[in-house]
Amino acid sequence: MTLRLGTRGSALALAQSQMVADALTRATGRLVQLVEIVTPGDRSLAPVAQLGVGVFVSALRDALADKEIDFAVHSYKDLPTAPMDGLVIAAIPERADARDVLIARDGLTLAELPAGSTIGTGAVRRIAQLHGLGLSLNTVPIRGNIDTRLRKVTDGELDAVVLARAGLVRLGRADEITETLDPMLMLPAPAQGALAVECRADDLDLIEALSVLDHRATRAAVTAERALLAALEAGCSAPVAGMAEVADDDDGGEEIYLRGAVFSEDGQQAVRLSRTGTLADAEQIGRLLAADLLELGADRLFGPTHVGSEDENVPGSAR
Repeated sequence: MTLRLGTRGSALALAQSQMVADALTRATGRLVQLVEIVTPGDRSLAPVAQLGVGVFVSALRDALADKEIDFAVHSYKDLPTAPMDGLVIAAIPERADARDVLIARDGLTLAELPAGSTIGTGAVRRIAQLHGLGLSLNTVPIRGNIDTRLRKVTDGELDAVVLARAGLVRLGRADEITETLDPMLMLPAPAQGALAVECRADDLDLIEALSVLDHRATRAAVTAERALLAALEAGCSAPVAGMAEVADDDDGGEEIYLRGAVFSEDGQQAVRLSRTGTLADAEQIGRLLAADLLELGADRLFGPTHVGSEDENVPGSAR
């Protein structure tokens, strides 16, 4: 029986879903059919904070619950941190590069952009960090798919945009990147670059089949990052950043190194800390780091509203 994979309709969402479908077919021999589903977030250009957390995944989850599809692929950073009853993340494939990138006119790097240059990004996390660099750059909130955002640079409307590297690589457009931003300058969003493969919790055969796609180190890293976000009680558009890396420790095992940061919306204040621990303690590491950040006053840096979106999957005319 052919499996039905639910996906949003943007070029990036389709590319990510096809990648998962192909991997599952190679590993299990099961055929997969992509089913496009329009979400409320795809129909609106309003800031995500106005639309609500999970606006890009709710329709996919409804389709799963109604058995219109068998499983779904999400950009993990779009998922609310609270689990949904009856559904399970059956697999988290190996994550792509989690870093942010700059695409600028004339091939300029961030440091080479003249003072007063205009950079497009809809994420308050990115806006805050750009302002915090003290480079006198102007930021403009934008939404839309990757093609729409890049076109604003090529048409001269913007001097540069900041995007997730993973999306550009998955669309075969990495050659347009002018600079990959060091996480010390631009710490990514929790779960950036990771995919979540979700199905019904009672579909045990499918859960077993999808488990072949799960990447242990990626699951641990993302678990730590999302535990950090959940413990801070911050949504996907809050000025919170987090990035976990898994590396060998001195005893021949593996450890997680988690960095987290909370910013004021103007970028003038920030609280940055890190923690390490074992993969088995991934969730606890995230929660402990959140507690450390809150102890240093991170909660006072949240503004009254969080505008903007990290999302780069919004469908447009160019696919």
